[in-house]
Amino acid sequence: MRRLKAQVSHLFLPLSVLVILIIINLIKGADYFSITVVKGALYGNIPNILFGASELVILSIGMALVTAASQGQDIGIGAGATITSAVFVLFVLNAGEVTLLTILAGFLVSCLAGLVIGVFNGILVSVFKVQPMVATLILFMGGRSIAFMIDGRLSPILANDISNQIGTVIPGVPLQTPIILTAVFIAIVAVVLKTTNLRLYVESVGINPSAARLNGIDPKKIIFLTFLIMGICTAVAGFIAVNKAGRHDSVNLLKFIMMDAILAVAIGGNSLGGGKFSITGSIIGAYTIEMLNRTLLRLIDVDPATIPAFKAVFIIILMVVASPVVMDFAAKALRWVRFRADSGTVPETGAPDAAVVSDPDTPAKKEV
Repeated sequence: MRRLKAQVSHLFLPLSVLVILIIINLIKGADYFSITVVKGALYGNIPNILFGASELVILSIGMALVTAASQGQDIGIGAGATITSAVFVLFVLNAGEVTLLTILAGFLVSCLAGLVIGVFNGILVSVFKVQPMVATLILFMGGRSIAFMIDGRLSPILANDISNQIGTVIPGVPLQTPIILTAVFIAIVAVVLKTTNLRLYVESVGINPSAARLNGIDPKKIIFLTFLIMGICTAVAGFIAVNKAGRHDSVNLLKFIMMDAILAVAIGGNSLGGGKFSITGSIIGAYTIEMLNRTLLRLIDVDPATIPAFKAVFIIILMVVASPVVMDFAAKALRWVRFRADSGTVPETGAPDAAVVSDPDTPAKKEV
């Protein structure tokens, strides 16, 4: 019961923001939840949000694990996804005839590239004790240049039906393929967390590495493992993104997505200082950010280039409301209201915890 209450409290912020955004969109137009069927596939605001947030959801899962264990963030995930997707495109275009087996092999090769990236970042953080943001700054600065060299300074196009179906829809399937791939990835992560001690180990290392070591948990191995998982996440996100686009763009593919991933983790009720984490909260946070982006584009008739400014204002308000200072004040105010409702009196000090209530029919007892 206590664990359920803790999960609900962590999800209060992302769910509240989602509800507010839904209400705003419903006020704008009651047809917000309307869904149309085009050639057997579902289209509408909700499917579009699920479709658009596919990469962000996957990267937010990896970011939650890295943040919880290493007490820092990976800011090179966008560049890492660009590298892995460049490897995928290079493999597919040089494999001759494009078949489903070719696409699968290219995806596995891109996952190997993601693991290499995870090994590089993991060694810097776990072995050499480099701050995660500083360690991943290397890839953030040079990753897109590496992808540009893999591309051969071109922007190769994936001109085949299989890639097109992976990035859009498969004939006869009502949901867009990226939505299905994201759901499968989430299910795999849920099974892993349910059947292994990964959550326990990650949270233990993030909360107190010294105590975790005394209990037989090697913090270096756990931190290293989370960066390996992050590498797989970047490969999957890059695979989906490049098939969506139908071409590889080393400059703009998943540009600045690392900021949205960090924000999704924060909105999801996770501490950016490490420790306990909520994958569910991070997923909801990712979809919340995608809904926010589309809401701003829908409601504000301005150039899309100025949308980040409005988004920044919203994020500032959100972070202030969710800050420990405001939350602590709200908790005290709530206790004060409950005290007043239960006793029918107002505490003189204004602090329910410090107030002493006496029965008016009996003399107050003096405390020694």
